Order: sequence, then structure tokens, then C-alpha cells
Amino acid sequence: MQQLTESMSLLVNLNLASIKLNKKLDRSLGVHGISFSEFMALHVLAEQPSYTMSRIALAEALGMTASGVTRMLNPMDKIHLIEKQKNPRDARVSLVQLSATGKSLYEDASVTFKHFSENLLSDLRQYQMESVLEVLKKL
Repeated sequence: MQQLTESMSLLVNLNLASIKLNKKLDRSLGVHGISFSEFMALHVLAEQPSYTMSRIALAEALGMTASGVTRMLNPMDKIHLIEKQKNPRDARVSLVQLSATGKSLYEDASVTFKHFSENLLSDLRQYQMESVLEVLKKL
């Protein structure tokens, strides 16, 4: 059996940490009826000037496939967190807009996310967080 190199071990452990973190975030945000992936979609839309972007651009921003983001958005549309729109200039391009309900839920969920983040990382010093962020940005 082949030993993992340090770089391989780092990637394996980053992936495992990501999986565990996503599960914890899903549980934390579950009180709002959304997953962490859905929270991230709301977050990306909330950051847009018109709260609107193309489905393809949203997929790219989230690191998802176009079909994956469509599967995620369908239930969000049904519970009125987002609204799907046709692009007036190009009917082939569908737009996604954060709804008033979605904005409200995002604001509430952001408070939960903030508390979760602060509690989870409370033992880290500022310089440690900065070091981790610096490494992650290089990936």
C-alpha cells in the first residue's frame, strides 16, 4: 500500500474537514429550512447589485454544474426564496433573482451562520485564521 505524501495528506484532510464542516453547517442552518449550499446561493445572489444573476454564473460562483444548480434552485423557487426570470435580451439565458422572502430568510440565516462561525473558530487566534485564509486562497 502506498504512503501518502504530505501534499496528498493535506488534500485528503482538507476534503474530510470540508465534508464534516458542511454537515455541521447543514444542521445549524436546518432551523431555517435550508442547507449550507442553499445558504451560499442566497449569499451569492444577495451580493449582486440587483440580487440577480444568470443561472450559469451562479453555478460557476458556487463551483457547481449548471444542472446541479438547477436541481438546487427548483425547491427554492417553490418556497419562494428565489424567482426565475427570462432574460429579455436572450431567451436561452435564464436569470435567478433573490425574492423578498429569500432576502428575509438570508438575513436571519446569516445571524445563525455568524454565531456558528464565531463559536467554531473561537479558539483560533487572528494570525492563525489569516494564515489559513492565505493558504486557501493559493489553492
